[in-house]
Amino acid sequence: DLYCKMLNEAVKQLKGEMEEEETFTTTMDLNVDAFIPASYIPNEYQKLDIYKRIASIENEEEMDDMLEELIDRFGDVPRKVQQLLHIALLKALAHSVYVTAVEQKTDTIKIVMYEKAKVDPKKIPGLLKMYHGNLVLKAETTPYFLYQKKGKNKKEKSEDVLELVKKLLNDIKTLLEI
Repeated sequence: DLYCKMLNEAVKQLKGEMEEEETFTTTMDLNVDAFIPASYIPNEYQKLDIYKRIASIENEEEMDDMLEELIDRFGDVPRKVQQLLHIALLKALAHSVYVTAVEQKTDTIKIVMYEKAKVDPKKIPGLLKMYHGNLVLKAETTPYFLYQKKGKNKKEKSEDVLELVKKLLNDIKTLLEI
């Protein structure tokens, strides 16, 4: 009920319990071909508009709507554009779990946490154990997780990278204090 919510907020404000809204940005840097080729949308203005709208995707439903619209307006969606949609969705997921950056460098993926992330430290060892030594936490000024696949077959394909990042982010979500 909106009225009750507003009343609760007002009471909190009066008691001085209001937390200022945390603002931070999230960046994604993955070795994945993700862009709109000129052969798919030749018009630069339309392309810019689509880029802006893809960047504002916040959930799977919005991604599916965008995908449908692209098919309706421009035909079958190339893999590079599909990957762009998935990265936009991953960025929204990352932001929702207090991640400020996801960076892929050759065979490692670095996931930087927002320093004020409300994480339950007692849950971290269990998370690291799930990855059998492939995931470590670097507790520096700005803490971050580092995923590095050990052993053979280190090279990940684009689809695998996107799936892996999605899994990592969903697992980090389990650390949050709700």
